Amino acid sequence: MHFDLPDLRLFIHIAESPSLTQGARKAFLSPAAASARIKALESQLGSRLLYRDSRGVELTPAGQRLLQHARLIMRQVDYLKSEFTEYGTDAAGHIRIFANTTAVTEFLPEVLAGFLAQRPGVTVDLQERLSRDIVRGVLDGAADLGIIAGPVQAPGLQVLHFSTDRLVLAVPLGHPLAQRQLVSFSDTLAYPHIGLHEGSTLLSFLREQVEKLGGNLALRIQVSSFEAICRMIEAGVGIGIIPESAARRHSRTMQLVTLQLDEVWAVRERSMLVRELDALPGSVRALIDTLLPQPADEKKATH
Repeated sequence: MHFDLPDLRLFIHIAESPSLTQGARKAFLSPAAASARIKALESQLGSRLLYRDSRGVELTPAGQRLLQHARLIMRQVDYLKSEFTEYGTDAAGHIRIFANTTAVTEFLPEVLAGFLAQRPGVTVDLQERLSRDIVRGVLDGAADLGIIAGPVQAPGLQVLHFSTDRLVLAVPLGHPLAQRQLVSFSDTLAYPHIGLHEGSTLLSFLREQVEKLGGNLALRIQVSSFEAICRMIEAGVGIGIIPESAARRHSRTMQLVTLQLDEVWAVRERSMLVRELDALPGSVRALIDTLLPQPADEKKATH
């Protein structure tokens, strides 16, 4: 059985697009040429890979299996190319990262800015995903690196802890909870919350906790960033649960009261997920080294 790499890449483009036409466009092919290649691939495998209708395409079970293998194969091809580039082992390459909300909006932009400024040949695709999708993406080879917070269930992956953050409750001045030093999550459910947008990892996590309590999370408004949450809280619109790092930063310019949450899950370990660290290209390993705490930082944290 022989596979052409362009056909595998075309199949990935189509699988990740809403239609065959858009997938063909990404591969710089006409829809007719793309359709012919997919049919030839199906004939070679003896399996139907796509369901086609007026709404677009949907993967069959065989298509799902091929997508997983195709991603891994193409990722390894990309790794091979990056290892033999003229720029060197860590100065060029493409890195795809699946990360949670806090990573995407809070600390990764600053880290990546410095990292990319030193490596003009490196490009990054950073996508916000739910925790389960981050784990699955790294396992399937859809992402080189996953960044996640909280407990990690990721058999088959290497987990690299790199920092700790805490979820806290932010309330406006004069709020009934403002005089307390410690508050339980259940106590906050009596008040309207300011939440992140649908699909954010933090909102999904909080809804899971509410479901365990059998309560209801009254969302008054949903916004796209922690800064927007803090502005709404400062204006008295509601209260919100955010990472302590974000609360500390925005408290410098806004009038907020920050309270500790009396919950075990409030302490959030940040971890990176990879399939096999030693097999990653130099650019990905260099980014991981940038995120991992340095000996001086560890020494400072213990004092």
